[in-house]
Amino acid sequence: MILYEHPLNERIRNYLKLEQLFAQAKQCHASEINQQFSVYFNALFAILDTLERNDVKGELIKDLERLEKHLVLWSNSPHIDDKAIEDNLAHIVSLACDLKAANSQWQAIKNDKLLSSIKQRFAIQGGSSLFDLPQLQFWLNQPTQVVEKQMTTWLAKLEQTQDAIALVLKFIRERAEFQSIATESGFFQDNGEGLLLLRIKLAADVDYFPTVSGNRFRYSIRFMCPCDTAGRRYCSQPTSFELARC
Repeated sequence: MILYEHPLNERIRNYLKLEQLFAQAKQCHASEINQQFSVYFNALFAILDTLERNDVKGELIKDLERLEKHLVLWSNSPHIDDKAIEDNLAHIVSLACDLKAANSQWQAIKNDKLLSSIKQRFAIQGGSSLFDLPQLQFWLNQPTQVVEKQMTTWLAKLEQTQDAIALVLKFIRERAEFQSIATESGFFQDNGEGLLLLRIKLAADVDYFPTVSGNRFRYSIRFMCPCDTAGRRYCSQPTSFELARC
């Protein structure tokens, strides 16, 4: 199965974007950084820009506080695992406190001399060539343990944000189970009120993919055929898929 996800508001869009960027940065290893430095620094700078342009930290704190209230209510149910509730509550409270006190770490990474000196070049298409960045080339050729320590230090300063995003998205994704849906003409629409995220599963061997439009009030899913010489085409055949409305 192939899993497609589509956010229904800007807050969840930023969370999903950051989740993917953190994954890209963490997949880069110091031993291979000479080949991976563009992926690593593009992901790191995109994380910093997203955090700077949007109040992600404030939104995360609000989401964690909402989760805390929900868990306190759920703890009154006789069928709830008390240990799981307690562990999650402790994790949520800890993350919220860390985020509220994370300004110094955020400022430290913004003021890092190496990052400041190379960031502007990465914003230019093709501008991160090493002949334009001798300081970066020098850093890339330091001993592996030195490079690895620095890479770990940068990401560690953003660890509270990454952990909070992972926890919030985990609870959002678990809000709904997948349901099987069949359409006659490759098109499906429904009421989106109260929804944050659509998750669509398709068999890997089908020759179409979903495109989603809409917002938290109403959304539509239209299936498309892969591009050929005529460009993209709507899929007008019957389609089957699984949908979780979170």
